[in-house]
Amino acid sequence: MFGQFPDQKRKAYFKTLKNYKDGQFQNQIPTPALLEGESMGKLLLEFFGKHLDTTPRSPLPHVKTDLFRLPRDKDTLVWFGHSSYFMQLSGKTFLVDPVFSGNASPVFGSVKAFAGADEFKAGDMPEIDVLLISHDHWDHLDYGTIRLLKEKVKLVVCGLGVAQHFIYWGWPAEKIVEKNWYEEVDVAPGINITLTPARHFSGRFLTRNISLWTSFVLQTPDKKLFLGGDSGYGPHFKAIGEKFGPFDLAILECGQYNERWPYIHSLPPEIIQEVKDLDAKTFMPVHHSKFKLAQHPWYEPLEQVSTLAEAESIAIATPKIGEQVDLSDIKTQWDKWWTPH
Repeated sequence: MFGQFPDQKRKAYFKTLKNYKDGQFQNQIPTPALLEGESMGKLLLEFFGKHLDTTPRSPLPHVKTDLFRLPRDKDTLVWFGHSSYFMQLSGKTFLVDPVFSGNASPVFGSVKAFAGADEFKAGDMPEIDVLLISHDHWDHLDYGTIRLLKEKVKLVVCGLGVAQHFIYWGWPAEKIVEKNWYEEVDVAPGINITLTPARHFSGRFLTRNISLWTSFVLQTPDKKLFLGGDSGYGPHFKAIGEKFGPFDLAILECGQYNERWPYIHSLPPEIIQEVKDLDAKTFMPVHHSKFKLAQHPWYEPLEQVSTLAEAESIAIATPKIGEQVDLSDIKTQWDKWWTPH
C-alpha cells in the first residue's frame, strides 16, 4: 500500500528538470511545512488536545446518485466528500482523487470517514475514461480504491513519479500518463488536460517530494475547469488565471487548514483571492466534510468561505455529498446543509 519509489530511469529524467533538486521536486517559492517558530512537538500537543466539533454529531446528509443512469449527454459533477469527485463532460467520464476505503491512513481504524460521508464505493463507479490523481498523499491516492478501479479505468493522468505506484500495483504502463507542470494530455478531440503548479508536497511514508503534486486545467469544446488539488496560496494562481482563464468553475481545497501550517493549505480568505486570481465565474470548495485532518470544527470551512463569498458577491457551489451539479448551468443557491451543527 505504500507504493514504490521512482526507478532509476525516472530519477535520471527528473534531474534534468528545473523543479527538481537534490532528489526532490520543489515548489515554485519557498514552502516550509510549518510556520516559522513552530515545531512538530508543539503541533502534536495541539493535535491531541481537546477541540470542539471536529467530527459531526450525526450522519452527514447525502444523496445516493446512481452514476450508471446518468444521461451520457449530461455535463454533471458529483462530489463524494473530501477531494473525491466524478465528472461527466462532453460524453467523457472523469474521476478525481477517489478515496472509498473508509479511512485516509495506512494505520487501520485511524482517520476514519465521517458517518454519512462514506456512502460511495468503487463499485458505484461506472467506466471511467480518465482518472486524475493530484498527488500521492493517503487522502488523495488510496490503495484499496485504486486496486478495485483497475478494470474500470481507461487512462490515468498524474504528476511525475506517481505512475511508479500504479505500475508497482500492477497497472499496465500504457494506461498511465505522468507529466510535469505545464505539460498537456489530449484526451479526445477538443478535450485537453494541462498539469499546472500547486504549492504543497508529496509522500506516502517518511521520504517527501519524490513525486510531483499538481493541479489541472481541464478544457472541453465548451467549458474550462480548474481542478486545484491541494495547495497553499501563492503566485501560481494568478499565473494560471492569466494563461488559461477565465474558468467556468474552479474546484479549490478548503479545509484541513491550520494557521500553524499556512503555506501548504489555503485559509478561507485566501481561497476567495484564488478565485479572483483564476478569474473563475464560480467555485466549489472541497477537501472537507469527510476526514478529520486538522483541529477546526468540521463545518467551519464551508461556513467561513460561503460567508466570505456572499460578502463579495462571488458565486459558490456547495452541494451535499452525492448531489448532482449541472455543469451546463451551475446554480449558486444551495441549502446550507452543514447547519445546524
